[in-house]
Amino acid sequence: MLRLMKKYIAAALLLLPALLICFPVFLILTGSVMDGIELGQYLGPVFGGGEGFICWKLMPDYPTFEHYGRLLFLTPSFFVLFWNSVKMVGCILVGQLLVGVPAAWAFAAYRVRGSRMLFALYVVLMLLPFQVTMLSSYLVLDRLFLLNTHRAIILPAVFSTFPIFLSYGGFRQIPVQLLEAARIDGAGEFKIFLKIGLPLGKSGLLSAIVLGFLEYWNLMEQPLAFLEDKALWPLSLYLPEISWTQAGFALCASFITLIPAAFVFVMGQDYLEQGIIYSGLKE
Repeated sequence: MLRLMKKYIAAALLLLPALLICFPVFLILTGSVMDGIELGQYLGPVFGGGEGFICWKLMPDYPTFEHYGRLLFLTPSFFVLFWNSVKMVGCILVGQLLVGVPAAWAFAAYRVRGSRMLFALYVVLMLLPFQVTMLSSYLVLDRLFLLNTHRAIILPAVFSTFPIFLSYGGFRQIPVQLLEAARIDGAGEFKIFLKIGLPLGKSGLLSAIVLGFLEYWNLMEQPLAFLEDKALWPLSLYLPEISWTQAGFALCASFITLIPAAFVFVMGQDYLEQGIIYSGLKE
């Protein structure tokens, strides 16, 4: 009996933070189906300059989908920014696979002098925030005439060290004896990479893809720094001028923007766990 009570108490303590994290998403969903009058009543102290505190209902009195209709059928700029995000995220992930995966395989499968030091340098570069490298990146992109283009966002992200770090952890789980046996049987290095490396190290690759999608779908600082034309902005920067009449429209846009990230997270949750495990393994 005591053990069962401890189990329920532990479950309740773990469930409470989860509910607190999900609660803002629920508020966005309910707010997106409220009409303007109801939102004005609830958010009046914020937008109307009134006194008191805002209030909120878990379920609207008169649900409406007018905000979704306006966003999906009367706001073409939303779709322009949506396809900008799809284009940038897709190009970045494909580029990272073409550049980062072979680099991670080289670090994991071939031990040469200085490889550990070089990989440690990669990890240090991964820890540097964007604010540290923003000025140097801006100057380089300016000299290459890439500013105010999508390539200013795509190219630096393609050569990110984070997917190399995660893919490296997956490749390191492949036994060295298996690679040596394949070489003895006459398999070439490229065939070993395709037939052994990619199938056995796919968990690290997929975790890098999932984390990369979540990061670049919500990208904000790089587009603000490198893109002047708002027509080139990604969806993460889409936010109309907020007033109490636009609050439902903004909540609706936020919820639709959240759907692809939530879908990818749910589909790749198992691979994310594997990526976390690989990142914590020691040499």
